[in-house]
Amino acid sequence: MILELRRYAARQQAVEIIYLKKDGEASRRTIRVVQIDVNKGSLKAYCYMRKAYRVFMLDNILAIVPVSGHFTG
Repeated sequence: MILELRRYAARQQAVEIIYLKKDGEASRRTIRVVQIDVNKGSLKAYCYMRKAYRVFMLDNILAIVPVSGHFTG
């Protein structure tokens, strides 16, 4: 999954993730990965839903699907 995320980050391609929130609820987000920190087990990404940069824990990402096209944000 890390290699996939790095590839999308290098292309500045948006991806849709299914993410397990702190409360245990699943959330669907469209993000653009900015930075991956393997040591912390997290990634920083621009979240199109929140219109802000967010930190996501890698272990809580349940699925990744590329979104067609490239975005900047």
